[in-house]
Amino acid sequence: MMDAPLQIARILDHGSTVHGTAEVVTWTGAEPRRMSYAEVGRQAARLAHALREELGVTGDERVATFMWNNAEHLVAYFAVPSMGAVLHTLNLRLFPDQVSYIANHAEDRVVIVDSTLIPLLAKAIGAMTTVRHVVVVGGGDPAPLLAATGDRVAVHRWEELLAGRPDRYDWPEVDERDAAALCYTSGTTGNPKGVAYSHRSIYLHSLQICMPEGFGLGPTDRELAIVPMFHAMSWGLPYAAFLSGASLIMPDRFLQAEPIAAMIAAERPTLAGAVPTIWTDLLSYLDAHDVDTSSLTEVIVGGSACPPALMHAFSERHGIEVVHAWGMTEMSPLGSVSRPPAGATGEEAWRYRYTQGRVPAGVQARIVGPLGEPLPADGTSVGELEVRGPWVAARYVGDDAPDAEKFRDGWLRTGDVGTLSPDGFITLTDRAKDVIKSGGEWISSVELENALMAHPDVVEACVVGVPDERWGERPLATVVLREGAEVGAEQLRDFLAGSVARWQLPERWAVIDAVPKTSVGKFDKKVVRSRYAEGDLTVRELAAP
Repeated sequence: MMDAPLQIARILDHGSTVHGTAEVVTWTGAEPRRMSYAEVGRQAARLAHALREELGVTGDERVATFMWNNAEHLVAYFAVPSMGAVLHTLNLRLFPDQVSYIANHAEDRVVIVDSTLIPLLAKAIGAMTTVRHVVVVGGGDPAPLLAATGDRVAVHRWEELLAGRPDRYDWPEVDERDAAALCYTSGTTGNPKGVAYSHRSIYLHSLQICMPEGFGLGPTDRELAIVPMFHAMSWGLPYAAFLSGASLIMPDRFLQAEPIAAMIAAERPTLAGAVPTIWTDLLSYLDAHDVDTSSLTEVIVGGSACPPALMHAFSERHGIEVVHAWGMTEMSPLGSVSRPPAGATGEEAWRYRYTQGRVPAGVQARIVGPLGEPLPADGTSVGELEVRGPWVAARYVGDDAPDAEKFRDGWLRTGDVGTLSPDGFITLTDRAKDVIKSGGEWISSVELENALMAHPDVVEACVVGVPDERWGERPLATVVLREGAEVGAEQLRDFLAGSVARWQLPERWAVIDAVPKTSVGKFDKKVVRSRYAEGDLTVRELAAP
């Protein structure tokens, strides 16, 4: 058989020719901008010429993006790796010192920035020692960038840089195992760690995204890609869309419920992907406004566990099926998708949908005990989930990467605790660091959160373990209530008693304005623990149940 390398350039060529009439739609708040996949191909060639000939990018040098989800970001997604360089998506929600640390660690040479983000980048770029060029997309004033860097960094305009360049590029034959893109973990503990995706891993991951057991993308689909392109490569959606011919709808900076609802009504997506907090806000908006969502049949929820109450609400009130997915930056990120097996109906189907889903053919999974011993995949044995596969990282980037604690015998230690069923369905009960260890027993913070968020007056609930003299740890429940709600801790605990064992019921309760979030929208439980330890929460303590 022929040995054809699996390259990003192959995906680009296929999407821009075979599916050239598909489009990427960028929301602007007014009239959306449209670009065909054929034009994306031409723009990618122009950008590659500009990076090579004008900015001197050679070999596998890193080209960073500091961008929203839009057409120009999609062009960079293809141009940079196709020319043999490495695309590095910088997380614009990190603190400036983290952004500069990541850019220096990756040795970024160029940063492509959306003009609306110039003030944010200006706070970090002064400490980016390897950056020599900044390309500004849009008409914003670059003065803050120049003030922060002096004559060390040259600033270019996207339109001017690409103007007059050839719209074809002789893409090199790169090794499919070479790095194509680089993402860093969100750094909830310690410094962020880099994960380098190869051309091969991205290609194989894209194929799985298109499979029915994945997201099932096809040429008749219109995918609303809300998940940021700087977070685990937007779950692989941009590359999978080009591979399958599905059109993309990009929200740019308009990530609130009202503009997202407007996008759905105007652009009629068939699929969408985002973290649970996005869908929680959208549900409240849809419940209060008449919005045509009839085109949207399915939304993928990942990033953190989706409350079952949210899944039922979308299905029963709006006819939209919420599909649970699980993965990690280290997994490109697809690890599992929760689609019930053939023949499952009614409550049985819902029980499958509550899980994190079934592992696809490209991912092997196992549950291990505290000493690293493999446990049976029987659906009841609880341990840490480990995975391996062709789109799973084998190590982090850099000689200083702390590989030993995360990788064991060729397996990635996910840090998630749960069970694995005989038919490959993963059910996660918690993060290993978030399990509440009370009197020698484990309490799942996620289980308590999901049960609390089923209460009609609770918008969000975050449960953490806090020190307790008698039991070692006990759960602290922090809740965000709906506007005007007057439900108290006693009523919430009584409600919770119908779902969990009595000994697991929290004694400590606090009402908060909002749950702290990480840069990728997950509950930031370390902040909640810190606020409790420092006495910043108003805690109501009930008698033991």
